[in-house]
Amino acid sequence: MHSNDTSSRRLQEALLLARRKDGDRLMLDDATLAGALDGSRPLTSGERAALQASPLTARRLRHLALARRAAASTAWRGSRGALRAASSGAAEAVVTDDGWWTLHFIAAGASWRTVLQLAPQAPFAEALLVARAPLRVVDGAGGVVLAGQLDADGECEAAWPFATAPADHLQAHGARFTVEPLEADTP
Repeated sequence: MHSNDTSSRRLQEALLLARRKDGDRLMLDDATLAGALDGSRPLTSGERAALQASPLTARRLRHLALARRAAASTAWRGSRGALRAASSGAAEAVVTDDGWWTLHFIAAGASWRTVLQLAPQAPFAEALLVARAPLRVVDGAGGVVLAGQLDADGECEAAWPFATAPADHLQAHGARFTVEPLEADTP
């Protein structure tokens, strides 16, 4: 898109949103507008005419579109972490670079337990807890360290799946780990 096209579009949007009309009211409800935004329910010709005739409804559609865009921009897509250079010996916990996840390693006799903990202040924490979305932790080589769903406390726990201790294993596999959403088509 050229700058003239962008300028023209912005000018048209500003003119549309600045319009005022006496007695104007919302002509379409939020569910109808949201369906039009996500493509699940196209507007009928009558609804399109109502939207064009009502500046208030057009402003509401824009508000919902901006809110939807803002929510999508804060959606979590993954977090990376690394063993720190100062780390030596057994790692008890490592934190992602963004500070939103902590991976704890708990000795359990001759084996280990792994606990992934979500920071409650993470901007996506509430959405992940409500959705109970599946997630996983992978090491630097792509090996799955843990996979599951967060419980009500924002934690997920599993047995350590490798023969070597956590610090040694992570160090041998790039000294990195990633917490990521587990998509339906991901193995």
